[in-house]
This record gives sequence, C-alpha cells and structure tokens, in this order.
Amino acid sequence: MSKQKGYIAFDLGAESGRGVYGCIKNGKIKLEVLRRFSNDPVELNGTLYWDLPFFFNELKKSIMLCEPALKKNIVSIGIDTWGCDYGLLDKRGNLLSNPVHYRDNRTKGMIGKFIKAAGKKRVYDITGIQYNFFNTSVQLFAQSKKDPEILSRASTLLQMPDLLAYFFTGKKNSEQTIVSTSQLYDSKKKNWSSYLLAKAGVPGKIMLKPRPAGTRVGAVKKEIQKEMGTSGINVVSVGGHDTASAVAATPADQNTSWAYLSSGTWSLIGIETKKPVINDITLENNFTNEAGVYNTNRLIKNVMGLWLIQRCRKKWMEDDRKELSYPRLVKEAEKALGFKAFVDPNDETFYAAPDMPQAINNFLKKTGQKPLKTRGEIIRCIMESLAFEYRSSIKVLEQIKGKKIEVLHILGGGSQNEPLCRYTSDACGLKVVAGPIEATALGNIVVQAIVSKEVKDLNHARVLIKNSFPLNVYNPANNAGWNENYAKFLKIKKG
Repeated sequence: MSKQKGYIAFDLGAESGRGVYGCIKNGKIKLEVLRRFSNDPVELNGTLYWDLPFFFNELKKSIMLCEPALKKNIVSIGIDTWGCDYGLLDKRGNLLSNPVHYRDNRTKGMIGKFIKAAGKKRVYDITGIQYNFFNTSVQLFAQSKKDPEILSRASTLLQMPDLLAYFFTGKKNSEQTIVSTSQLYDSKKKNWSSYLLAKAGVPGKIMLKPRPAGTRVGAVKKEIQKEMGTSGINVVSVGGHDTASAVAATPADQNTSWAYLSSGTWSLIGIETKKPVINDITLENNFTNEAGVYNTNRLIKNVMGLWLIQRCRKKWMEDDRKELSYPRLVKEAEKALGFKAFVDPNDETFYAAPDMPQAINNFLKKTGQKPLKTRGEIIRCIMESLAFEYRSSIKVLEQIKGKKIEVLHILGGGSQNEPLCRYTSDACGLKVVAGPIEATALGNIVVQAIVSKEVKDLNHARVLIKNSFPLNVYNPANNAGWNENYAKFLKIKKG
C-alpha cells in the first residue's frame, strides 16, 4: 500500500498568514488549517518593514505543531504571498535588510518619475502591467535614488515567496507568476526586461532567470528538517503570487464563459487567457497581465477591496477598545439604508489612510455627498461601491473578450460575505458562484500534487476542487436601484 501524500501550503497575505495541510483521499481534497498568524508590519526609523524572521519562524511552527500522523506524510511544501515586495541578499547569501513594506512612504511621488524615465506606453507594451506606486519597479526606482548603496552590495534579488523558499532550502529560485507582478518582466519574452531594469536603476546581474510554477526548488535543509521533526520534504515552486494560486483553484466549468474575483484585502477581478492582452483598451482601463500557472495568463483589474472594511474595523476597535467581528459589521450594514452614498474604492486617499471612516466621509464631502453617521452606513457604502466597481470591470472584460461573461466565481475570504456576494450578483446581473474559501491554499496544494503526479493537470485539479467543497450560488434577483444608481456611481468615480 502506497504512502498517503500530504502537502503543506504556506499562504501569506497582507493581513495574515496560515499553514494549511492538504491531501487527496477517496477522490476528494481534504484540508486542515494548522496555524494562523497575524501579519503585522514594523516601523523603524521612519521605514515600514515586513518582519521576515517572524514569518519564517511561524512557517516552521506550522509544521512542528502538526500531528505526528500528518507530519510523516508530508512530501512537499509550497509558498505563496502577495506581490511586488522583495529582499536583497549579499554575496554570502545573507539578507541585507528586512523587506520594506509596499505601503512605505519611500515610493511617494516616484511613480511619475519612473514613468517619465521609462515611458508610459513603452512600459505597458513590455509588461502589460497596470501602474501602481507599490509596483516592484517603482520601489526599486525609489531605492536606487534614496539608498543606492544597498543595491550596489546586493548579489541577488528574490521576491517574497522565493526568499522564504531560499531560507528553507538554500536554493535560489525566481518563480514566474510572482516575477510577472513586478512591472520589470517582459511578458512576451518571459524574462526580465533589461531596458526596464536599467531605467529602475537595478543591476541586471542580481536577477535570476524566471522559472515557471510547477517545479521542484530543492529539499528542505537537514538542520531545519531536524528542528521540525520531519524528513524527505521538498519545496515546490507553486504559483508564488497568491492570486495565481487562487485562480488555479477556480472550480469553473470550462464550457462556460467565466470570470473570477479573488476577494481579500485586494479584489482581483479578471479572466484567464492564453496570452497577455496588451492594447489601448487594457491600458486605458488600467488592466494588468500577470502570469498564471501552467501557461495561462491572468488579465486582471486590481481593486482596493476589503482593505477599506479592514481599516474601518481597526479604527473602530482602537476607538472603542474592544473586539468587533466582521459578521457583526455585515449585519449592521444589512440594516442600513441602501444607496445613500458611493466611493471610488481605488481613490488614492484610501491607500494608507490612518482613519478610514474619516477618509471615506472626506471623500463623500469632496464629491458633494452627505457624510455617513453609523458604522452600518459606512460598511454598506463600501460593499455597494465594490459591487459597482466589479460591474464596471466586468463590462470592460466583456469588451476585451468579445463575449458576455456568464458566471463570476468569487474566491477566498470575501466569498463568506453573503451580502457582498448578493450585491455583486444584483449589480452585475450575473450568476455568482462563491467559494472555495481556501482557494489560495488549494491552488498551492494542487500544483504540488501535479508535481508529485497525484493529479494529472490543472483541469483535473479544478474538477477535484469542485467535487470537494460546498459552493454557494447567487442569481440576480433584485435589480431595483442597482441600474439607476450605477450611473450615479460612475459619475462620482469620474469626478
């Protein structure tokens, strides 16, 4: 009898991280969340850092605390994270500095300077990546201007999932899906762009040639295996960008026209294509092309997403000095009157607002709307505005696709927000399929299972996922108010 194969997915998001155990049993995927931990940045001397040693220790703890029966079955681990951030190693392989957080102020005012240096259309023609001031390109451009000495000392640049994999294995790897988020990757040549590296002030010698997801990085170091009480574990290069892993887990019917919405701190709404889609429509609407697993492309619109709700909750808990659950906020929103006010979720004032409720009311006043008074009203405003933003993105995707989208798959934590799923269905006039909740970990695990030859390919993986987890279906039932208020939302968004 062959040994049961177990896989560990390490999924690190901008707010939290977790270790998830997965295996395939009786034709279904079984998951067990081993450990969750908060992902809190640290500010030192005016710079906002990620706490990489803390991450690494938490990942090891996930395995160390694993039940012996599960631990003995682990054959591999995979790591996915948010995009754009990176670490620099010196010639001895030591970390030169903790990675800087993408919300750090060092990029303030830098995106315009980078675009001027590199050329707006040329950058997009090469990369197919939308313009954001947190892109790796802008971060490195800022670093080359403000701290060139550390770049001159660097021997290797690794983005977050590859950096953590390096500390597990001692092997350096640069995975394609995470590289493609950088705005330094030539999406046609499938390699770093020497032109853009030069414009960002980055020595080309520190960049490793990207490799596709679905390859082995190497064995976990013996001393780390001993510490964790394991043996024979390999690190597999999965879809290192968390959205790439989430999209891999979309339980879609390949015979329908579908789109996906990976709903978390960020909302990533898009379609899967065979090649990058780079044209005037995608440029004008700020759509981005990122590599997917197994020769796919993700055409995506980035929306600031549940970040607005997360920051409101944080501020209210600080003010009241007591816990406030997401379900309670959603219930308060359901009781509030609908369509009172709208915001542009991607307005730059929301990006790093220390007081999100106040930032929202400031936006309302600026756009001639009345400020909101209650928590429920503010959360309702956010959710309705997100639903309208999704509708706007769907319309552009349909224009690009040349075909009507029939189903929207909502993946990840946001799929648990029943009112938001319902609002999205009503606003978009689309069937919405919500789930699986653990899409990112699932996508991570099925790539490991494909590498170990337990799963045939991506289509097989998606069928397994569809048959393994409950999915909630929403059909548009109430268009009252949505169509007439959509025009109002667009007018407010355009200013």
